[in-house]
Amino acid sequence: MDYANSEDASADQGGPHKKIGKFHNVLPLWGNESSMNLNPLILANIQSSSYFKVTLFKLKTYHEVVDEIFYQVKHLEPWEKGSRKTAGQTGMCGGVRGVGAGGIVSSAFCLLYKLYTLKLTRKQVNGLLTHTDSPYIRALGFMYIRYTQPPGDLFDWYEQYLQDEEEIDVKAGGGQVISIGQMLVQWLTKLDWFSTLFPRIPVPIQKQIESKLNEYAQDYGITLQPVRFTGNNSTAAGGERYERPERGERGGEHHRRREEPQNRDRESSSHRRKHDDRERERERSRSKEKEKYRDREATSSRDRYRERERDRSRSAERYRSSQKRHRNDRDRGDRRYR
Repeated sequence: MDYANSEDASADQGGPHKKIGKFHNVLPLWGNESSMNLNPLILANIQSSSYFKVTLFKLKTYHEVVDEIFYQVKHLEPWEKGSRKTAGQTGMCGGVRGVGAGGIVSSAFCLLYKLYTLKLTRKQVNGLLTHTDSPYIRALGFMYIRYTQPPGDLFDWYEQYLQDEEEIDVKAGGGQVISIGQMLVQWLTKLDWFSTLFPRIPVPIQKQIESKLNEYAQDYGITLQPVRFTGNNSTAAGGERYERPERGERGGEHHRRREEPQNRDRESSSHRRKHDDRERERERSRSKEKEKYRDREATSSRDRYRERERDRSRSAERYRSSQKRHRNDRDRGDRRYR
């Protein structure tokens, strides 16, 4: 992965503070710093999962964690599909609150918390937001911001991505394909996300965000609506895409566009195929790199062995020469005394 390009290209983009310096590069952390503002049940399941304690414990750097996101994250739900039973639970113990019943916590949320343990810098977060290898790397960057940054800064972080059309399947098991822009509007206007809640935004700040969203929509002549997740539809589950108006229509009434289900199915399948092809290509490239590394190691090992053998031969030769000189000196001394 081209980390250098993704991070350097993002140095002048994104975030409420565009200047990157010694102090500007340090990100503030908002809320409960010990829990990252996560739901207690999700946090407990993350910290007790073998994936987090064993596999992710071995990852020590930002780049290693980004690689792991690329290969392991397939959705953005907090729980793996079918692992959590909430039937018969009501009120605070069921549904959205995520209290009273555990499950298998998703790799996405484990890796999100792993990123938090690394205490990312502003440049690293911007590197996630502009990453080109996987939409899930970008999505975890946006989610990291939603959980850790002050509510008053959220709109500034998200503003330039509100019309981002890159698609991502957010549902465990697939079937909820939405754009990055739609996802960010959802996170700015709704607290609930599948079976958990984002940190609450104070009412005055929430009103400011909604006002800024309205102004943004009017400036660009678009309609921004949160996604409605319903059932197991094969697309954005009722989320309506926004589009730019035709020339001369700005400021008028714009109709939202719904695509035919078959077209959406084809687009979703095409997106998954492209993602799978890209993943297979990455895996082949990685395998080739590993083979080259093993070849280099084998060659280097043979060279080291040969060098050691030459050193031994030279040492033995020097020892024999020394012994020969010693014997000659001794013989000359004996003849002298005779």
